[in-house]
Amino acid sequence: LLTLEEKKVPYKLHLINLADKPKWFTEVNPEGKVPVVKFDDKWVSDSDVLVGILEEKYAEPCLQTPPEFASVGSKIFGSFVTFLKSKDPSDGSEQALLNELKALDDHLKAHGPYIAGEKVTAADLSLAPKLYHLKVAL
Repeated sequence: LLTLEEKKVPYKLHLINLADKPKWFTEVNPEGKVPVVKFDDKWVSDSDVLVGILEEKYAEPCLQTPPEFASVGSKIFGSFVTFLKSKDPSDGSEQALLNELKALDDHLKAHGPYIAGEKVTAADLSLAPKLYHLKVAL
């Protein structure tokens, strides 16, 4: 959704109640995952694939993340999930999450304001919702 917005691609949004998925949705997307987008009569539900297709079809603005910055922040969500599931306050999961967040903060201070510098890239658009979930949950 953020990629569509950033590229100013018109789209029609259908919100899905994941607790009561409509029949049409499960017919086109048996795994029931969101997001799912229809491109030229083909339904695609993998976010990375969706972003790749959008980048190919709508080259401007280019949102490709330079390879040297592609993994920035990539461990934050996994560390967050581990921390949330942890039942042992001394298992190091909280510190691991704090370390990942500090590494992102240090990176942004050195290279920012965005992951790859002055412009938003796919890495920023991928990380933003994860950071939002982290903020809400914590």
